[in-house]
Amino acid sequence: MKKRRFLTNSMAMLFGAGTLPSTGSLAATSGQREELVILTVTGAIDNTNRGKSDDVLDQLMHAHGVHFDRAFELTLSALLKLPAVSISPTMEYDGKIHQLTGPRLLDVLDLVGIKKANPTKIIFHGIDGYSPEFSFDLVKKYDFVVATHIDGKLLSMGGFGPLFALYDADRIPEIMQKPLAQRFSGCAWGLYCVVVA
Repeated sequence: MKKRRFLTNSMAMLFGAGTLPSTGSLAATSGQREELVILTVTGAIDNTNRGKSDDVLDQLMHAHGVHFDRAFELTLSALLKLPAVSISPTMEYDGKIHQLTGPRLLDVLDLVGIKKANPTKIIFHGIDGYSPEFSFDLVKKYDFVVATHIDGKLLSMGGFGPLFALYDADRIPEIMQKPLAQRFSGCAWGLYCVVVA
């Protein structure tokens, strides 16, 4: 019931009567950035740009058990400034090859300054609550990509977006031998948070 009320109120705010100030005006009056944060990285990192998680304002993280004292937030434009790579795996959803493009996860982790004490695992958090984890060695071996685009189009909410953490399953021998439906079991679409442990 509370979720429905939240969604109803949110929709009323977005589409209700009345005129909202422009995005620039809102940012100027609130003192906040104009761009939406789409990825939060926390855990064993050296570089941070935000403080402690807030159980009220960070509702999705709170619901998924993600709490931290400090983190690094990335906007889409920050991710797009990193070198992009493209992979072309056969996707389980339609059995077709799709091109997914975005920065390598290792480049994102380098940006946030993964601690010199070698991290042991990476935990992905998707908006649906799915939170697969991989050893750091497997993350390096599989060369995960944080996809921002599919077939030349930005990933969208309601689809695989805002981000999709995945690997090129067609190029990894131990994964390509599996049935198609099992090749992406550890990949997180709807990615919004990465924890370095």
